[in-house]
Amino acid sequence: MAYKETYNISGENLLKKVKDLFNETNVTKITIADKNEKEIISFPVSIGIIGLFLAPVFAAVGGIAAIVAECKIIVERKDDEPSKEQDTTDEEEINPLV
Repeated sequence: MAYKETYNISGENLLKKVKDLFNETNVTKITIADKNEKEIISFPVSIGIIGLFLAPVFAAVGGIAAIVAECKIIVERKDDEPSKEQDTTDEEEINPLV
């Protein structure tokens, strides 16, 4: 199951954030929306993306960043999110004296 995260970001930091998200392995889709969550652009992210595809995407994101002062990035991720039960169990196993 996938889950979504939303980042509020200024236009000047938009391209840097999108490039960082491309390097994360569990990101499957990136959507850029205005501050009212109206979708501007949406594109899939896959592990096998080659540079020829990335250049036009980054150019489009750079153009959006120049126009939009504030926007939202909606990131869809694969279900790698640990549950709260797993977090507590892991902490107990790591620190058995606590």
